[in-house]
Amino acid sequence: MSADTGVTGKRASDRFIESLLYALSVYLAPIGIAAITVVALFLWHTQYPLLEGTPLDIHALVTDANTSEPTPALLTRLDAAPAKPFHRTHLSTAPVWFTVAVPVRFGARSVIEFPSRHAVDIACWDANTMQLLGRADRGGASGAFMLARAGFALTGAHLDGQRLLCRGDFAGPARLTVRYWDSESFDSAIQAFDRDSGLLDGGLGILALFVLLTALINREWIYIVFSAWLVANLRLAALSTGWDAQWLGQEIPVHWLLFARKLNISVYYMLTVTLFGWLFSDDLKRVGHRWLLRWNQWTCLPMLAMVALPYAWYLPGMWAMTGIAGSIIVFYLCRILFVTRSKVAVWFSISLIIAMFSGFSEVVAAWLGFKGLLVYVNSVTAALFSSLMAALAISQQMRDERLERRRAQAELSRTYNELPIGLFTLDANGVLLRGNPTLKAMLGREVSWARHTWADYFGPVSWAALSQRVTAGATAEMEIESVDARHAGMWFMVRAKLAGAHIEGSLQDITERVHATERLSFLADHDPLTGVLNRRGIEKRLDYGVAQVARGRSLSVGYLDLDRFKLINDLYGHGTGDEVLRQICLRVQPHLDDNDVLGRIGGDEFVLIFLDKPVDLVAITCQKMIDAIQAMPFVIADKAFRVGCCVGLVEVTDRMGVAETISSADRACQEAKQGSADLAICEKDSPVFHQLEEEMRILKSFGLDSAPDRLFLVMQPLMSLRAPFASLNFEVLLRMHGENNTVEPAWKVISTAEKNGRIAIIDRWVLVHVLEWIEKRADMLDRTQFVSVNLSGGSLNNERFIEDAFSIMAQYPRAVQRLCLEITESVAVRDIKNTLRFIDRARELGAKIALDDFGVGYTSFAYLSSLSADLLKIDGSLVTQAIAHPANLSIIEAIAGLSHNLGMTSVAEWVDNLDTVKAMTEVGIDYIQGFCIARPQLPDAILAARSSADFIQDPAIEAYVKTILTGAETGDPWDSAAILARRGFH
Repeated sequence: MSADTGVTGKRASDRFIESLLYALSVYLAPIGIAAITVVALFLWHTQYPLLEGTPLDIHALVTDANTSEPTPALLTRLDAAPAKPFHRTHLSTAPVWFTVAVPVRFGARSVIEFPSRHAVDIACWDANTMQLLGRADRGGASGAFMLARAGFALTGAHLDGQRLLCRGDFAGPARLTVRYWDSESFDSAIQAFDRDSGLLDGGLGILALFVLLTALINREWIYIVFSAWLVANLRLAALSTGWDAQWLGQEIPVHWLLFARKLNISVYYMLTVTLFGWLFSDDLKRVGHRWLLRWNQWTCLPMLAMVALPYAWYLPGMWAMTGIAGSIIVFYLCRILFVTRSKVAVWFSISLIIAMFSGFSEVVAAWLGFKGLLVYVNSVTAALFSSLMAALAISQQMRDERLERRRAQAELSRTYNELPIGLFTLDANGVLLRGNPTLKAMLGREVSWARHTWADYFGPVSWAALSQRVTAGATAEMEIESVDARHAGMWFMVRAKLAGAHIEGSLQDITERVHATERLSFLADHDPLTGVLNRRGIEKRLDYGVAQVARGRSLSVGYLDLDRFKLINDLYGHGTGDEVLRQICLRVQPHLDDNDVLGRIGGDEFVLIFLDKPVDLVAITCQKMIDAIQAMPFVIADKAFRVGCCVGLVEVTDRMGVAETISSADRACQEAKQGSADLAICEKDSPVFHQLEEEMRILKSFGLDSAPDRLFLVMQPLMSLRAPFASLNFEVLLRMHGENNTVEPAWKVISTAEKNGRIAIIDRWVLVHVLEWIEKRADMLDRTQFVSVNLSGGSLNNERFIEDAFSIMAQYPRAVQRLCLEITESVAVRDIKNTLRFIDRARELGAKIALDDFGVGYTSFAYLSSLSADLLKIDGSLVTQAIAHPANLSIIEAIAGLSHNLGMTSVAEWVDNLDTVKAMTEVGIDYIQGFCIARPQLPDAILAARSSADFIQDPAIEAYVKTILTGAETGDPWDSAAILARRGFH
């Protein structure tokens, strides 16, 4: 217990002595030094009092350079000049002659001082005897002259009471004065001058050297500029005090002196502008007016160039530029103090004020002779204090930067500790040297730095990959999985880079992102409802399978479609329907092997993919699936019902693509729906398969929303049985060029388009090209009353096509007057309201309407009175059997009579021989169409004819038309032209 008390007391005494010494050293000692300095400056007697000597009046006269020796005439002229205390040269370099009377002072050796620092050389004579007393220049002195302080001095006891005649040469803004001293006072003044020079030289020199060394050690270039500025300030003070003729105790050659003064002023100007710009770079951005600073910076170049000018020219330019530059700096300092309250600006402003006040005090002293200000504020003290204030500005900036670094370090440390990303440092062997708290929470609170390795948590493979990448100089970025059992299933993103001998990096927990990515990746290819492949996944798997077929492997694809699934959704809701789909997948999947795939491609449509299985074995599997679906009812909640299905199975060849494969399987499934079996198999050698291949080949010629570019139009004439040579009417038929200059059968193209939902594209293409053709050739079709164009049922049930059709017809107002749109009878009566609406809009635009394939269904007679058609085209199956079956002829006769009673024109299709022509004439048919008149013609052939009868090639039919039909043209009440006129055909 006593030992603990002794240790505690020792520690307290140690802390006490450390605190005491700190307080004495940091606070008491500096404060005491400052207090003693203030007392010494203002209360104690100075060892070097300010002594100036006794000023003497002079008579001065400026002469030319040729006057180098004194003459009585010159002395007479000087006597006539007024006496004055000083003479200004005003930058003139002409010699100045002057006389001065030395007073009589007994008991002391006299000294006559010429203190001008701009004096180049001087010589004096005894005005009474014209005896030379001595000469002096900046290189040395002779006779009674000596170099003293900033100028020259003439010494000797014999000077009392004498009258001196002197000649001086000056450079710069010289102010010639003459002072009388006793030798003792003059020696004290010289000592004070030397003391001030040493103080200034040594003080600023040591300060400049200290700053330079600090700059070099810390690599801070602004401090090097400051060091150079201190030296320039030292030289500027030396110029003010007159001892700038030396450099570190060495005499500067006389012929260099004036150039050195100009260079020193220009360099000081440049360094001041540069130092100001660097020191306040951040503050200047805030206060604006950057162009002023740029102007100041650009003036440094002409300021340096002006050193080549004579001194008399250099000084006025320097004063002007210095005044403007100083005003700009003062303006900036005021702005900075007002806007930023910068302490650096405060110290720099004080430094500038001291320098300006020192210069002002010297001007006052020189002009007015008032010396009181120079007791404490002279060029030496001003240089020291202004440099000190500038040093304080630099120090303040250093302090601000240090505080900013500390704040940044504190913020960085706080960020390091609070960052939600783990930060780590590894050595070359993967040992964890340190990490932030987040990393420790990721790896486990028991992690021990310098003991655990990277491989302990992420495995040796991960460490090898990380080490290899960072050693190669790259930034390693990897997703890694934890091998630690406590963090099983966790994933991390690591980013690391080599930093010296260590590896620095970050670790981020991305487990949720990885799982979300896996889920998104799954959903990209799978159906979220059933979990089986979606369309994208099916197409990817099929793309792979089709590629394997080219390598000799077998591939079969099944298309499974549920029966009346929409009814389940309508009766029991979509929730029940979704559950049915899930259960169907559960019933199908047990019958699939590892290479088999099930995918959902539509609402109730599925695709089955079988790789490397013969088609007969796949057929057995598909039948088992159908039985599994249909054998047992689906029980959902309190509802139970059966679901039927059909499967279309296609054996894939290397000529089929993904889209063709799915479409072929869909077609096979439709065949199964239309047949009696639940399974339709389309093997690659079967006729059905070849038919599907043909359809796929034609389908490839379609664009995404465009018709094949190999389509073209032909036209089959319709001949009037009342006036065969009076009109040229025809029906437009579609054709498509095949391979090897063949023509694809029209039914094959249209059937393929209808089965694959492309028929509206075909009809749109036909309508546009027919109307364009008619519009351009309307004048050549003067005998054409109508041009028939057949519209398929698929197009008429497509609302988009209907709107497009009316928009197209509105663009061709002349052509639409001859357009007759053929609508199949079965399509017309399927939706009578929609059909009537279409007919009314087409007629408003000027088009005619024809009912095509009429007579195959007797139920259509009930609707005929409601359908306001212009033409009635009797189905060809009735016409071809009219001769062999009289009942058919009776039906045709009834249709013809009914059409006439309703104001319609009748047309018989598929008329192939003379007997049928005669029969149609006898029963009152208005127009016939068939091979007996003409096969479909190219458009140019139609334009070359004058009537439809011109195309007849059979001589018997041609004779019948010319003799029988032509002779009966007049007076016939069923004349086709009259009927057309009644219906609006002109």
